[in-house]
Amino acid sequence: MSITRRNLLGATAAFTLAGASAAFANAIPLADLSAYLNAMQTAESPFTQINSDGTVSTGTVYIHRPGRVRFDYDGDDLLVMAGGSQVAIFDGRASGPPEQYPLSETPLRIILERNVNLGQSGMVTDHTFDGTATRVVARDPQRPNVGSIALVFTPNPIELRQWVITDEGGAQTTVILGALRQGGRIPAGYFSIPQEINARNGG
Repeated sequence: MSITRRNLLGATAAFTLAGASAAFANAIPLADLSAYLNAMQTAESPFTQINSDGTVSTGTVYIHRPGRVRFDYDGDDLLVMAGGSQVAIFDGRASGPPEQYPLSETPLRIILERNVNLGQSGMVTDHTFDGTATRVVARDPQRPNVGSIALVFTPNPIELRQWVITDEGGAQTTVILGALRQGGRIPAGYFSIPQEINARNGG
C-alpha cells in the first residue's frame, strides 16, 4: 500500500512533484500493459502468498485466459480455482461442498478478462514507476465496491511480477510470482469446478 507524504515547504513540494512526474514518465504505458496481458493465454508460476493476517503460503498458480485460474497450495489440501464465471475454494479440512462465489466479485477478474483495457475510464487509480518496476492499481469501474488489484510489472520484456488484492473491507492479500512460464498446455480439468467436486466425492 502506497504512503502519501504531505510537505508543507513549497520547495520540497515542488521537488516531490517533479520526482513524481519523472516516475510517471518512466512507467510502462497502460496500452503496453494491456497488450501484454491480452497476449497471455496460458501461464504457470510458483508463487508466495502473504495473507492479510501475516501468514505465508506457497504453491503453484495456473492461468488460462480468459476467465480461468487455479492456485494449488503446497503442503495443504487447499485449492482455489476459477472457471465457468465462478470461484471455488476447496479446503480438505472442512466438510461439505466448496465455498463458491462469482468471479465478478474479485478484482482478479480484471486481468482474466478476454479483453483487458487498463485505459478504460475509471479503471486505473494509480500508475507509477519506482525506478525498477511499474505499479498499476485498478478496479472495476462498474463494481468499485468489490475492491482493487495492484499489479507490479518489470520491463524489457514486460513481465507480471506480483499482485496485491485489497478487498472491500481493506484486507490485503499479496501474491509474488516466481518465473512465469507462458504458452504451455494446461489441462481443461484444472479449471472445472464440477469435475473437482466429483473427484473429491469419489466419482
